[in-house]
Amino acid sequence: MTTLLVIAKEPRPGRVKTRLTPPFTPREAALLAEASLADTLRAVAATPARRRVLVLDGAAGDWLPPGFDVVAQCAGGLDERLAAAFAGCAGPALLIGMDTPQVTPALLTVEFDGCDAYFGPAEDGGFWALGLAAPDPELLRGVPMSTPTTGSVQRERLVAAGLRVRDLPRLRDVDTAADAEAVAAVAPPGSRFAAELGRLRTATGR
Repeated sequence: MTTLLVIAKEPRPGRVKTRLTPPFTPREAALLAEASLADTLRAVAATPARRRVLVLDGAAGDWLPPGFDVVAQCAGGLDERLAAAFAGCAGPALLIGMDTPQVTPALLTVEFDGCDAYFGPAEDGGFWALGLAAPDPELLRGVPMSTPTTGSVQRERLVAAGLRVRDLPRLRDVDTAADAEAVAAVAPPGSRFAAELGRLRTATGR
């Protein structure tokens, strides 16, 4: 069975979702980030897994459901932090971020029969999920992060290593206000993210 990893930042104003400001204030952006993280963790909690790990920059809050191990992110760039997250795994692992609250347990339930890696492309050119049957930190180190070509470079790295890659559906990350609207529109029933966005729209008249 697979280890599920979520890499995230503590949702504090000014530290998360800064591209949502404006139109949202830093506090409102943090509320949306917390809702996104809560939805993501809920989906992971409902997915069959050998172990569930939150790789966190900051401190856990009441948004963290039971059943997760919490480990601190290491220092360094995002490639180093992702590599370190995989380095702590024994056996197959799937890593996702906190920016796709539309994920479902069905999307996160992966089997490595017939493949060595899963790759979930993001619409902005990055990736929202990466799964490795045999976690190898070197597959991530040195990949340029947060660029329009991050996803293609990472996938090419997997292929060049001789891995059989299975692609997951392309998803949209929540980075901007337009992203937030689009993601909320396709979020599953009961989404805290969609509800929080609707509440903020009503409260502010946006």
